[in-house]
Amino acid sequence: MRGICLIWHLAYYDRRKEKSIKDIDANMALADYIYNKPTIETDRLMIRPMVFSDVPALKEWLPDRSIYVYWGKAPGKAEKDPELMFEKAEKPVKSFHLGISEKDVNKVIGDIWVYRIENDRMAQVALRLSKDVHGRGYGTESLSAMTKFCFEHTELRRLWTEVDVRNIASCRVLEKCGYTREGSIRQGKMVNTWCDYYIYGILASDI
Repeated sequence: MRGICLIWHLAYYDRRKEKSIKDIDANMALADYIYNKPTIETDRLMIRPMVFSDVPALKEWLPDRSIYVYWGKAPGKAEKDPELMFEKAEKPVKSFHLGISEKDVNKVIGDIWVYRIENDRMAQVALRLSKDVHGRGYGTESLSAMTKFCFEHTELRRLWTEVDVRNIASCRVLEKCGYTREGSIRQGKMVNTWCDYYIYGILASDI
């Protein structure tokens, strides 16, 4: 789901260091999450760090080429074989790459990012979901929660993303979450694809 698109920012995860949204102080900063990524709970979903035991669930949808039509690139090695995501720890980062799981079964059915952070003030967001759960409102639910978390529990003041103009579903999700279509680029480069795309953004003062 590009226009909520990103790259991989995944590190090994220790459940003992997991931060529940209930334990997070409103005055926390991005630097506080470098080693302790949060878990965010919504009515139906858990947005949480992914672990090796999530590999079977990831294999069910992550290599599916149909979810990359508007993603800006084809699936990479780690997307074709999710085990590779957990082979080694990456450098600690302020950015987030979290799994989206259904509460009742704790099965990862999507992922979401906050990345390309500039001066701890602005960041890009991204989201994709298994096609098996499209149409259930999970995209809106998870993006709304992640947006609220960023504005209420970090110093980020602006979130933005880019969306292929043909990706109508992603445009609708963004607009439902309060993002504004700020402009468009004609035949620009979005990741590895040249296409027409929109720029969407939202400010902390918008919500």
